[in-house]
Parts: sequence; C-alpha cells; structure tokens
Amino acid sequence: MSQVLQRVAGVVPPYAVSARGLTIRLADGREIIDATGGAAVACIGHGNPRVKAAIAAQLDAIAYVHTSFFTVEATERLAESLVGHAPGGLTKAMFLSGGSEAMEAALKVTRQYYLEIGEPRRTKFIARRQSYHGNTIGALGTQADSARAGAFAPFILDNFSSVSPAYAYRHQRGDETEAGYVARLAAELDAEFERLGPDSVAAFVAETVIGSTVGAVTAPAGYFRAMREVCDRHGGLLILDEVFCGMGRTGAMHAWEHEGVAPDIQTIAKGLGAGYQPIAAILVQRRIAEAIAAGSGTLWHGHTYTGHPVACAASLAVQQVLAEDRLVDNARAMGLRLREALDRRFGDHPHVGDIRGRGLLVAIELVADRATRAPFAAEAQMHARIKREALDRGLATYTRGGTADGRIGDHALLAPPYIITPSEVDRIVDILGAAVDAAVGSR
Repeated sequence: MSQVLQRVAGVVPPYAVSARGLTIRLADGREIIDATGGAAVACIGHGNPRVKAAIAAQLDAIAYVHTSFFTVEATERLAESLVGHAPGGLTKAMFLSGGSEAMEAALKVTRQYYLEIGEPRRTKFIARRQSYHGNTIGALGTQADSARAGAFAPFILDNFSSVSPAYAYRHQRGDETEAGYVARLAAELDAEFERLGPDSVAAFVAETVIGSTVGAVTAPAGYFRAMREVCDRHGGLLILDEVFCGMGRTGAMHAWEHEGVAPDIQTIAKGLGAGYQPIAAILVQRRIAEAIAAGSGTLWHGHTYTGHPVACAASLAVQQVLAEDRLVDNARAMGLRLREALDRRFGDHPHVGDIRGRGLLVAIELVADRATRAPFAAEAQMHARIKREALDRGLATYTRGGTADGRIGDHALLAPPYIITPSEVDRIVDILGAAVDAAVGSR
C-alpha cells in the first residue's frame, strides 16, 4: 500500500521510472508520449544534459542561502535574462517555488504598492469566472465561485469578485460581432469597477490564454487592450497570469506579446524551470518597484525558498537552452502544424465543437451535439474516458471536465515540449483521434 496521500484515494498512478525527450518509461515497460509536459511544464523535454549539468554545478558551489542574508550569481543572472531588457516595462523579478506562490506574491505586492503611494482603500480584486490562479487561499479567492474553491469558501476573504471570461465559443452571441463582444466584456468590467467603487479596486486578474479550466481559450482581438483601458481609467493594475501559457508556450516568450498589451505584474512558472526544479516568479513594472523603494524600502513578502540557488541555476540553463536551440521559434512552427493536424482530424468530427489555442497550447472541446454545442452530461465523464483511452494507447493528454460552465463540458488539452518534431506532432494527433473515437463510442 502506498503511504502517499494520493490525489484520488486508493488509486496509485503508474510508476514512471525514466524519461527522455517526449518519452516517459513506466515500470511495466510501456513508453508514453508526454503530450502535455505534465501540466504544460516540461517545455524542453525530459533529461536535458545541459540543465542537469547546471544543477550539479550549483550543488557543488552552494545549494541554499536565505535571501535576507545573501544573493547568488544564478539568481542575479536569471533576473537579468528575464527583465534586464525591460520587456513591456517589466524591470524586477522575484523568484518563488510555484505558480500559487507567485499569485500570492502578486496580490501582496499590489496591496503594498497602493499603500506605498497613499491609496489604502484599494483592497479589492476582480478576476474572471472559469479561471484558475492557484491553490493557496489567496489564489483561490480569485476563483471563489469555482467548484475547486467551494470547500474552502469560509477561509476566503470577501474582497474578490468576478466577471465573465473571454470565451467566445460559449458566450459570444450569434448576432454579435467580435468587436461587439469585446465592447460588452469591457462594459461589464467597467460596471464591476463602478459597483465596487473605482477607488477601492486594486487590480483585474486574468490568464492571457485560459489554460486548464476551459482549455486553451484565447481572447478575441482587442480584448486585452480594452481591459487595459478600463483598468487605467479607474487606476487599477492589470495582473496577467502566465503560469500556464507563458515562457514561450504560445510561440512568443510572453503570451501578452500577441496582444500588444503589457501587464503591471506578471506571474510565470511552469515553463520557467521546465520541471527540473520547482520555480516561479513575478515580474513587475518599474513604477511599482520604484514606489516600494521610495516608500518603506522593504518588500513585505517572502518565503524560505525564495530565490533558491539550485532552482534559479536550473531555470537559467532552461532559458539558455530555449535561446540557443531557438525553441520558441519551434514552438510557433510546430504549433501551426499541430493546429493544422487537429483541424484535419477533428474539423468535421460530430463530437468536437471547437479546436482552439495558440502555439503549443491547444485543445479540443467535446460536445454531445455539434450543432447545438450541447455538452455531454457530467455523469458521462467524457474527459476521464479520453484520458484513459489515450494512456492505454501510449499518450498522456491533459483532460478536464466542467469546461462549459464549471459543471458540465469536457476538453482535451495538448501542451507538448517545444522540442517536438513534425512526426511526433502527427503521431500525437493520430493517437488522440483514436482515443476520442473510442471514448465517445463507448457511451
């Protein structure tokens, strides 16, 4: 019996014993294509020798220091690589151990910023329904209306509210243009600022591309520019969560580059360290860092493992691999091939309602009826069936339920490593196609 507190009680997942590239080998001898990099994490594939060497070298030098006492070269160089060129005006980085920690840090830094500049009433945050920003209590507050947060609702503060997601497949009206849909969403955000009291809102929080909850949903054209304008008009910050979609996943280093709008604070994680060490970060605009420096001069947040030397060394090596091997370019090119392959395989499928995403973050949404977009019943557990059928065929894919409204609906998401080749793209789509057919045929 396993002594691990498993995600599903009594169910021990298959034992993985080794991994290289896109392939995970199991104890029973099977080989699995990792088409999701875990949870969009293993962006440069498994077993990269340059990253392993960087980890070993850092361990030989110094494994740990506390940032209240010391800094190390790896941490400084990683920050320089990320914000030394001030992308979108982001000039400072703080390194944490996971995406939830990064969101907690973003919320706290936002609060501190407003205290430093003399606006203490700004305590409220607006997020979007059907989003995911982490599993710690503060992060759960940004999705307080979700099933995931429900059990912990008594712990969550009352300074979070939500507006509609930018999810055109489900929410754009049939007689509504894309521009009209964006205008309606902007008006909804503006109305929420007004309802709460504009001078009480600290920030609007959004995933640049919605990741796991609804499956690779990109915003309509002009959406983030419109949201930025609303935030600026009311004096609130724009926090973009790119834990899932950032660091090259969409074919650009930052997903917001496709939108032409930079955040005030950005969270990053998964692709930052590619799974070689736990690491995340927040990136902040110059004026926020300068306000803290000119005010109290002290950052009111930190953890024991903030700026961990080995994690930073691993992440720095990952960033070097991305640059030297031009993997973001490959993510963009292979993302186009992946989308084309999915369109060929599922474009006329009676149970695939939408094919969407950007770069190597794509998904298909499953439906019981393509014409009406009616989802499968929750009891059908279609996402679980697809996951099981795919794994039986040697493919790991990220599937989830609750896609349509948080309760019903299913999607299957692909987020393979950026080292993927054309033949691997085609193989993944072939297996996923067989898995979907088997799952819907077994109802």
